[in-house]
Amino acid sequence: MSTSVGYQPPAVAVAGALPKRPVQSSVLIVPVVSGDDGNGATVVGNPYLDAEATGEIEVALRALGAKGGNEQLTRVVVPALPVSSVLAVGLGKSRDEWSAETIRRAAGAAARSLSGVENVFTTLSDLDLEAAIEGLLLGAYRFTEFRSAKTAPTDAGIRKVTALTPDTRSATKDAAARAEAIAVAVATARDFVNTPPSHLFPAEFAERAKTLGEQAGLEVKILDEKALARDGYGGIIGVGKGSSRPPRLVRLAHRGGGRKGKKVALVGKGITFDTGGISIKPAANMHHMTSDMGGAAAVIATVVLAARQKLPIDVVAYVPMAENMPSSTAQRPGDVLTQYGGITVEVLNTDAEGRLVLADAIVRACEDNPDYLIETSTLTGAQTVALGSRTPGVMGSDEFRDRVAEISQEVGENAWAMPLPEELKDDLKSTVADLANVSGSRFAGMLVAGTYLREFVADGVEWAHIDIAAPAYNSGGPWGYTPKGGTGVPTRTMFAVLEDIAANG
Repeated sequence: MSTSVGYQPPAVAVAGALPKRPVQSSVLIVPVVSGDDGNGATVVGNPYLDAEATGEIEVALRALGAKGGNEQLTRVVVPALPVSSVLAVGLGKSRDEWSAETIRRAAGAAARSLSGVENVFTTLSDLDLEAAIEGLLLGAYRFTEFRSAKTAPTDAGIRKVTALTPDTRSATKDAAARAEAIAVAVATARDFVNTPPSHLFPAEFAERAKTLGEQAGLEVKILDEKALARDGYGGIIGVGKGSSRPPRLVRLAHRGGGRKGKKVALVGKGITFDTGGISIKPAANMHHMTSDMGGAAAVIATVVLAARQKLPIDVVAYVPMAENMPSSTAQRPGDVLTQYGGITVEVLNTDAEGRLVLADAIVRACEDNPDYLIETSTLTGAQTVALGSRTPGVMGSDEFRDRVAEISQEVGENAWAMPLPEELKDDLKSTVADLANVSGSRFAGMLVAGTYLREFVADGVEWAHIDIAAPAYNSGGPWGYTPKGGTGVPTRTMFAVLEDIAANG
């Protein structure tokens, strides 16, 4: 998969042993644990190091005071090995096995530290091949599109990752290629989120999605503002009419299921910048709203990945794109609009715009009669209040909601199931329309938004709404394989759910 903005991930190879000759600009990543004797880090046993090399590494680590704590990094030189240096990464206390997420985060932390290193060998792959590759590629991610020569990195970054594993059969190489494809999809979503709104407005976003989709063999259709108005997409038109850059709706379809295969709809919020409209946001941190299309970015990356991995199901994505701006043409608090499908909505707060564009897209997606619908969006600040900056909230049909949350936890994106209490619908009553777009209460904002979206899901469709308001964009320091800025959440969750549906229905 090529990306739309220019990130070039390292090449991936699988090997059964270290090279016999020295490799220039290279590092060997070795997992270590806290020593049982309390005296320092101990190398996790693996078949790639003899006793002499292992001893040299441990002596050097203990001389430097390395303890082997989680993600602790210590770099040493071991002349007996064919690499420039060895990077020891801590896994914490010794145990029989570690979770995939522990390996993924350790690999990511290691990759983030390797400025100026072109070739990386890793024995983390001996513990979990796919997690090690995902973590390394995601940790190596860089976004430099808008850096001039004055501040751009001077080194080329990691160019090749070699995963060491005793099993180098074709099935192992296929697993490595799958991990690489997933990491590149996440990087694609990150690229979209990190691209500033000056360069990623609805029409441009739609064209980039079209290019990616066509490269992957998807069916692509774009509705412009005239087609949206003609066909009655009142939510998308209403949100976008305050901007000089008109809205779009992109449809991307992967046909892999045949007549009897399952059909899944994906919907992602694509607000390329959100000022709040007339209900304008405070100036502080408004620049973070460059990430308000994080759901759309993940959906586009996921459907492209599904096509490239040839999943045996149909996946059809609907991506509404708009810019929410205040102007003389913007919708006003108190306006009434008609969502696609006919439901009328009193817009009490123009900053609750995501649910308006999503409702249109959900109704249209349900016209395709999907078995499942997954929608994701940076929807509510209440998600951050309830669950913090790293835990998405999942709402929807009880059984499918729980399935999505469980899979998300397995892949390390850690979504948490949340309820949609029936009484919250009463908070969305309007005196002049079918619904209001916000409630009059300051409580349960994330659940109220999910309740609003539920009104537009067709009967019989199993659905899940993933609120990624904070998890889609890391405004703090990097950690594990997660950089500052766009994270790519929940691309891995959605793809894993698609794989599960393909395998189990």
